[in-house]
Amino acid sequence: MSLRKIPTLRIGDLEANIPIIQGGMGVGISLSSLTSAVANEGGIGVIATAGIGQFEPDWYTNYNEANKRALRREIRKARAKTTGIIGVNIMVALSDFDDLVQCAVDEGVNVLFLGAGLPIALPKTLPLDRLEKLATKFVPIVSSGRAAKIIFRGWAKRYSYIPDAVVVEGPLAGGHLGFKKEQIDNPDYTLEKILPEVISAVKPYQEQFSKSIPVIAAGGIYTGVDIHKFVQLGVQGVQLGTRFVGTYECDASPEF
Repeated sequence: MSLRKIPTLRIGDLEANIPIIQGGMGVGISLSSLTSAVANEGGIGVIATAGIGQFEPDWYTNYNEANKRALRREIRKARAKTTGIIGVNIMVALSDFDDLVQCAVDEGVNVLFLGAGLPIALPKTLPLDRLEKLATKFVPIVSSGRAAKIIFRGWAKRYSYIPDAVVVEGPLAGGHLGFKKEQIDNPDYTLEKILPEVISAVKPYQEQFSKSIPVIAAGGIYTGVDIHKFVQLGVQGVQLGTRFVGTYECDASPEF
């Protein structure tokens, strides 16, 4: 199926001509090179922050500053190569989560993807009473309708604001969402099973805030046929990680 027949992906006032998000792959796999290449093709390129400062000379002695410096540099390098949509993936479990979120927002990235934990609270350094004024969109990554409900309910209460989209990762995603080994092949935990729960959890908040919240599927998606299948299930976009690792533009070494 041609991608031209698939709708564009809209997140607030952002519009990706191709509804594909390149998953954030840490420790040097997806940085400015891959991110800008995907953005230039009309998708959403994503810089991963896990281990981003590993090549800074002071990473072991000045961890937070080394990571912020490296992230800032990669965002600016990506921006120099593309006018497309770029995002940053930040794991909630990181000890410097707040600093990295603030750094990405300060640099004006288009989208923040927040996973590996529940982003129930945002950094207090952000203008939490006017999140809608920021250029950056906030997109949590979840693995269940329950997780989506907790996040949306918490943000609505704390900030009178809800996430701008949500990524749903099934057990085949190479992420950090805590599926058990026996759940990987369990038909009760497939992405197809989880998606309707998340769509249902998000729907009342869309109505309450009069806001369109795209749901994005992730985990085990490889081909145009896969994309079409999930669009038919009600998602507005997909996230692919592994497919991009073997590309020339990937930031990993050619040997890898």
